[in-house]
Amino acid sequence: MYKTRTTYLPVPYRTPHALSTDECERGHPVIHPRGEAWMGRSRRTIPEELLLLALDPATGTTAQPQSLDLGLAGAQLVELALAGRIAPDGDRIAVVMARPTGDPTLDSALELLRRRGSPVRAVHWIGGPRLGLRQTYLTHLERCGMVHAVAGQMCGVLPTTRYQATETAISREIRARLDNAIRTGVPPDPRTAALAALAHAVGLGKHLYPGNEGRSSRSRLRDLIRHDPMGGLVAHAVMDVQNGVAAQPRRSQAANGGGRTVRQPASASRGTADPAGAPDQSRHGHSRMARAGAR
Repeated sequence: MYKTRTTYLPVPYRTPHALSTDECERGHPVIHPRGEAWMGRSRRTIPEELLLLALDPATGTTAQPQSLDLGLAGAQLVELALAGRIAPDGDRIAVVMARPTGDPTLDSALELLRRRGSPVRAVHWIGGPRLGLRQTYLTHLERCGMVHAVAGQMCGVLPTTRYQATETAISREIRARLDNAIRTGVPPDPRTAALAALAHAVGLGKHLYPGNEGRSSRSRLRDLIRHDPMGGLVAHAVMDVQNGVAAQPRRSQAANGGGRTVRQPASASRGTADPAGAPDQSRHGHSRMARAGAR
């Protein structure tokens, strides 16, 4: 049996049955910075924003596919921290409020962290298998009308699925927030700072700001990592996993970034791109992912 590969091609398109942005957001709770979930106000989660940043509008590929999966796991931690559910404890993650957020994917991660009992090292959590995590977020984006699945074949034989992503104000707003933080030098809000830290950690700098002309922007993107303690902790954990140093305990300075040097993600030098993602996942992929991530 042939395996199905998935490619995501951002082009202007909207299905007749796609949900409007407001309808989508009403079905997907927005997380208040103080930890309350409410409906109505439009805001994407950081994992979704990171995934949208990684989609190449010209080629339909996903930049830095391997490190992106690590980044999505880290982005979940940042989102839970912004929701007031977890907090950094040195180089570990501690649950401070176990009440569900209303987001099923985030709540699954929160429950796994709670069951762990003691604080979990961020690098161990992020380094665990995340089978199906990217597809979960792509499925939600498709439901919201931001991506549209198109079936096809490779070489006339291998079944493929491309995801055509719509060009929306939300996608432009995500990029504009990063551009504004880089251009003005004004400390960004915690959400944007964390997104910038994760974008740097997974190696999206060369995708977002390519060539010699983008060198200074990439440098400033890297510098934004210091503006959010949780985002910085998670971003460094993502880079530690890529660099193969997950077994090395981090010092307690990790919580506030003191005395820390900003490293380059291992994937940044590779500059790889992937036909948008991974093979289709099985129905039970999430439970396997969850159990592995909690170890």
